[in-house]
Amino acid sequence: MEVINEKVAYENPLLSLRIFQTMRDLEGFTNWHYHKQLELLLILEGNLDVYVDEESFHLTTGDVMLIGASELHRDRSHNIIDYIVLQFDLEPFFDQSTIPYMRYFSETQMPLSKANYIFEENSAVKQQAASYIKQLLDEATHKETGYELAVSVLIKQILLLLLRHDSRNVLIEQDNFDRIRLKPVLDFIESHLMDRIQVEEVCKIANMSYYYFVKYFKKTIGLSFTEYVNYRKIKWAERILLTKDLSISEVGERIGMPNMAHFYKMFKKYNDCSPKQYQRKMLLWNRQ
Repeated sequence: MEVINEKVAYENPLLSLRIFQTMRDLEGFTNWHYHKQLELLLILEGNLDVYVDEESFHLTTGDVMLIGASELHRDRSHNIIDYIVLQFDLEPFFDQSTIPYMRYFSETQMPLSKANYIFEENSAVKQQAASYIKQLLDEATHKETGYELAVSVLIKQILLLLLRHDSRNVLIEQDNFDRIRLKPVLDFIESHLMDRIQVEEVCKIANMSYYYFVKYFKKTIGLSFTEYVNYRKIKWAERILLTKDLSISEVGERIGMPNMAHFYKMFKKYNDCSPKQYQRKMLLWNRQ
């Protein structure tokens, strides 16, 4: 069985998203494939069978389907099929205030495709999700001023729709108390991104032992403490690269990553390119 690791190319490098409408007029299967992005399908007209691992879904006009990050899938079209494909990387659409919700979609307990019952059992939710997807396609196609903001809002609307209608608790459920308890820690991280942040230091702020804290943070946020700090530092580096006239080494110093090898490694992990390549790509896009 041939399995393809699909590389999703983003049209706008400022948005970790790809959306397009496509039509197929031949019956047949696609290859098994996967990608790191979440995927949503909206059938505009026709029928499509989608296979996710060992499960199968029959979609028809008006249906919406969710496929989780890195879930193995393929599909089979029947005659003419017209549909919209939305693929997006989850992390960039979360900021400091909303990143704790990312754990609901981290798929640590079960694949996100299990949440498709929400669309299957609630036609109003399905229709609302379809409306958001159509609006996303319209925004990404016409690119009016501020469309990046509109896209970000619509993605969050879809995620919120899923969270609020997950009656079976397929998505990870957790008390708001956990997020409130970690707020002083998250605030401390944001105000000390230029420093080397020690776990022992934030354990005191959280009033937890080291071993309890690292497990608690991972469970609540969905990322390990080190992963979260590095993620926030790189997000800050991206802003500096686009707004300040600093060398790459100066940017590394500014975000508390003076070791250039480590800075490049972390930056490439989240952007698939070096800081200089990112800067050139962004500036070139803004001139278009």
